Amino acid sequence: MNRPTTWTGFASVAARGLGLRPSLRPVVYKPVRNGPIKQYHSQIESVKSSEERKAARSSTSLRRVALEAQRSQSIIQRRGTRAHINPENAIRDVTAYCAAETYNLARAKQLMERNNFVVDPFNTSLYPQVLHVQLSTREAQQRDEGDIFIFPSGSVVTWNVTEELARRVVEQILPGAAENGHLKTLEAEDLEYVEDPTRDTSKIVGETIILGTKATKDAETAGDEQVPQKHGADVVLTKIAFSSALARSTKLAVLENLLSDYFATTRSIPSTLSAGSKLPFNRKFILQKTGQLLSLRAQLNLYSELTDALPDMFWDSPHELGLEGYYEQVGRALDVGSRINVLNERMDYASEIARVLRERLSEKHSNELEWLIIGLIAIEVLFECLKLWKEIGVSQQTQATDA
Repeated sequence: MNRPTTWTGFASVAARGLGLRPSLRPVVYKPVRNGPIKQYHSQIESVKSSEERKAARSSTSLRRVALEAQRSQSIIQRRGTRAHINPENAIRDVTAYCAAETYNLARAKQLMERNNFVVDPFNTSLYPQVLHVQLSTREAQQRDEGDIFIFPSGSVVTWNVTEELARRVVEQILPGAAENGHLKTLEAEDLEYVEDPTRDTSKIVGETIILGTKATKDAETAGDEQVPQKHGADVVLTKIAFSSALARSTKLAVLENLLSDYFATTRSIPSTLSAGSKLPFNRKFILQKTGQLLSLRAQLNLYSELTDALPDMFWDSPHELGLEGYYEQVGRALDVGSRINVLNERMDYASEIARVLRERLSEKHSNELEWLIIGLIAIEVLFECLKLWKEIGVSQQTQATDA
């Protein structure tokens, strides 16, 4: 790099020749404004400003992440090794109802639309595997009314819906679409949930669902007009995953109650057999109990997805949403797997009782046939005896006449 040229000596001599007082301040020649030195300094300043912007942006991102982590930690608090939900957060209800053996979703869709509900507002395209509805009135939107999910297994799951509205749907609207409804033995289960806008994933802490409502990367990369729709659909799919597992637990509770009622009517059989007494049951009762047990076992293992590891509706869902994980989390929280095993074991015991009843019915039927055969033989012997007696009487009369 060229050094600036100093003209101090030449200026002093010229000043003395003209009779002027020489200036002692050196005159420094400065290169052209747009020369290499100025460009060099400009490059350095641009690099510094770029690094400063990156540092500022990085610090802002780190600050945002820290705030989100702090907010998330404020929702989930820990005491030792156990985690619990901060009670200061807005905790809402998730309630599952089971009031029928099955629902005809096509009929249920018509009934819900007739009662001013919007069907599948986020276009999840999961109908007819599940029916998602919301209220369309402005008053409901102002009250922040939530979602209602109707499953063909006879269950309804509500998110942030008042009990009055939920009861109206289950007890007044949907009975027209129910098959083998049982409103008198309505089963309900409750969970709680908290919305966390700093998370794009969800989890369960105890019996509370932490619902992550932050937009996923796929939703963020969508068009500006599609972002709210895509984000809302992702949240709804997450709710469906949790709802499906909760509906499964509620349906299982119905079967558990039905099996308990079954055992209540057959409780005296083991004690009666151990006492060596005669079973006071007729053929109709035995066949009825056998049919009830077969129906319960079919509802558990054949006609529903209770024993499936994952419902069919989730096979085509985006893997990054992790819906199968949410489904499994609820199953573990509510001990669904162990309850299914216990229910099957109890049904095996009930099958043994039904087998004893069938054997008793078969034995009774065999005894009746044996006595019937004995009676027929006795009648045949009686007729033969009467015939022989008549023959003897005729023979005696003939001998008397001949004599």
